[in-house]
Amino acid sequence: MSETLTWDSETTAAVERLAKASVDDYYNPYQAFDWPAEIPSDAMWMSPQLLTVHGTDAAAELSQQQLRDLSRWESIHFYSLNVHGIRELLTEVIRRIHTPGFEVPTPFFHHFVGEENEHMWFFAEFCLRYGKLYPDRSMPFPDQEQSQTLANFLVFSRVLIFEQIVDYFNSTMAADKSLPDTIRAINRIHHQDESRHIAFGCQLVRGLFDNLRKQADSRGDYAEIDFAQEYVDRYIATSLAQLYSVDVYRDAGIAEPHKFRARLVADPARRREHDRVTARTRSFYQRIGLFESTPTAAR
Repeated sequence: MSETLTWDSETTAAVERLAKASVDDYYNPYQAFDWPAEIPSDAMWMSPQLLTVHGTDAAAELSQQQLRDLSRWESIHFYSLNVHGIRELLTEVIRRIHTPGFEVPTPFFHHFVGEENEHMWFFAEFCLRYGKLYPDRSMPFPDQEQSQTLANFLVFSRVLIFEQIVDYFNSTMAADKSLPDTIRAINRIHHQDESRHIAFGCQLVRGLFDNLRKQADSRGDYAEIDFAQEYVDRYIATSLAQLYSVDVYRDAGIAEPHKFRARLVADPARRREHDRVTARTRSFYQRIGLFESTPTAAR
């Protein structure tokens, strides 16, 4: 039996506004980029503060050439993560277009699907032109019996978390004048589109959480709220963990890449960077009532 979803006037107005913006801001991605034959190998391909070694003792042990090599492969890996992440979120959104309960967000879903498909294309194009497409190493979360309301909340939370983490990287690299023009352009264009998608995602997740909370209130059972909190927290941690790639460290010529990854993940300096990357996400879940507080370093 399907569960009823209700949407307030704020969500309805946001869908209409963002759908119009998608039409007004439309561009042809297949004509938007000037793909050079190569990108300078003596340049950084990712902003230094975004590298997984930033702030760690291990970073000081790498030469400038090793850091440049690492930046190249971490840049390509980041775009590969985008390809795989977009493919997953597109599948989930398409399953819900024109289905009962999603009548209000469906008009924007159409724009979302079209734009994300184009993003997947240009990220893959970058990877295949200038390196390779890294394989999908993500591990699916185990399924458990849950209401459709909870399932919807978790799906669109994954979409929102993914987009907000990606956008942190996009906005940083788009503004970094030391990066090659092609890298700045691909991040700038994606950031422009993602600003709409994130605004939409916040409205959608807020509305879905309201539905989940009302359902819990009516039953007097808050187990699904507790599960949602734990799930979102674990998904944030898992998303950050994917940034640390043994494949990347190996391609960058770093000795003993498995040990190198373990050393980075254990370094306390990385927790501060994680808090910066996820500050907006945790603040959002605090505002809607899922999280009670944000990490001290993120305030």
